[in-house]
Amino acid sequence: MADSVKIGLIQAKNDVDGSESVDLHKEKAIEKHIHLVREASEKGAQIVCLQEIFYGPYFCAEQNTKWYDAAEEIPEGPTTVRFQALARELGIVIVLPIYEREGISTYYNTAAVIDADGSYLGKYRKQHIPHVAVGDNGHGFWEKYYFKPGNLGYPVFDTAFAKIGVYICYDRHFPEGARLLGLNGAEIVFNPSATVAGLSEYLWKLEQPAHAVANGYYLGAINRVGTEGPWNMGEFYGQSYLVDPRGNFVAVGSRDEDEVIIGDVNKKMIREVRDTWQFYRDRRPETYGEMTSLLP
Repeated sequence: MADSVKIGLIQAKNDVDGSESVDLHKEKAIEKHIHLVREASEKGAQIVCLQEIFYGPYFCAEQNTKWYDAAEEIPEGPTTVRFQALARELGIVIVLPIYEREGISTYYNTAAVIDADGSYLGKYRKQHIPHVAVGDNGHGFWEKYYFKPGNLGYPVFDTAFAKIGVYICYDRHFPEGARLLGLNGAEIVFNPSATVAGLSEYLWKLEQPAHAVANGYYLGAINRVGTEGPWNMGEFYGQSYLVDPRGNFVAVGSRDEDEVIIGDVNKKMIREVRDTWQFYRDRRPETYGEMTSLLP
């Protein structure tokens, strides 16, 4: 593998009101994101990551069984299959965050990882599931209504261009999984998100650069943009970015525009930072047993 890898992060508005049908949301959003993936490829991106459950609104703002119909099997579902063909055509890796259904009615917040030849490498299921109000109108991040916690651990995928891991949205508040992704060999970790101003923005550019520094990898953070009706619970503030293992911002997106953010990964820097700091050598896992206790 080459030492330099070009990354594409895609942030976008949802263009259809949440009162419309699931099928219309998926049709319009998938069409839009295929165009954006092609744009990323034209700009040289070799690995492209889309935002959390990219093919519709952030429906967790309400608790409504309607949205269960948005879920698909992975990798057999039509969206994964369609983006496998796109990855194969363009010769790029795609991190594809979608709503997953397993069996009859078990649901996960998931990202499929597709290699540059279109092959399906596996999936990551969001581990930490929030259930918190936003504002005073009954809206919020009601995710426990829609998702079971992930049960596939913290896998790292050996793609054509780099070893990558995935951490989804609320996961970013938990350093334990971020460390496990590093221990499992990740060179780049992607965090596709959906988060609004007034709740998390003050943490947006603090936590994930800290994960990158503590673990010696690049981190790509993606957030959607705009407000979404009929809930209008807050502004998705964009500012997707790629940060390096020294905590430097390589590329940062706008606050309010559909955008393909392009940044370069230098694998030599990963090795240099890890050789300098040696956090993996000096950690003391034998002293951390209390972290797995059920007691507070």
